[in-house]
Amino acid sequence: MTFKVKIKEISILFCLFFFCSMSSANEIFLSLKKSKVNVRYGPSFGSDIKYVYKKINLPIKQIDKKENFRRIIDLKNNSGWIHVSQLKRSNSVIVTKDKVLFKKPTSFARPIALIKKGRLLIVQKCQKKWCEIETDNFNGWIKTDDLWGLTN
Repeated sequence: MTFKVKIKEISILFCLFFFCSMSSANEIFLSLKKSKVNVRYGPSFGSDIKYVYKKINLPIKQIDKKENFRRIIDLKNNSGWIHVSQLKRSNSVIVTKDKVLFKKPTSFARPIALIKKGRLLIVQKCQKKWCEIETDNFNGWIKTDDLWGLTN
């Protein structure tokens, strides 16, 4: 009798683990491919437009998907549905607190600029707790804490 109970418990734990991992697998960061992207109330071209993004490379988080549409949420918790043709693999982040941009990936390197909260940064590559980024006329390294759009 105890063997059947153990099998049942293991089955329940497996199912919980499987469904939890599936729901978090849908949550990935993407970026906007175009400078004008319609966000819709529902996952179809027949759904009304809720609002329009006008910022290329803006990072967004995918929280669900249905056929060729992705349900997204942005840094300010705005949500809606976007067609996959308007999205690309994430290549950008937004700074959530003022940060210093450094010449090399260490806090002891020469500071290049102060990056203000809300700035959109294009990510070149990441290593450990640092990302090489570019913004306007600056290229350098920034710590990955307080950045929205990265999957750590």
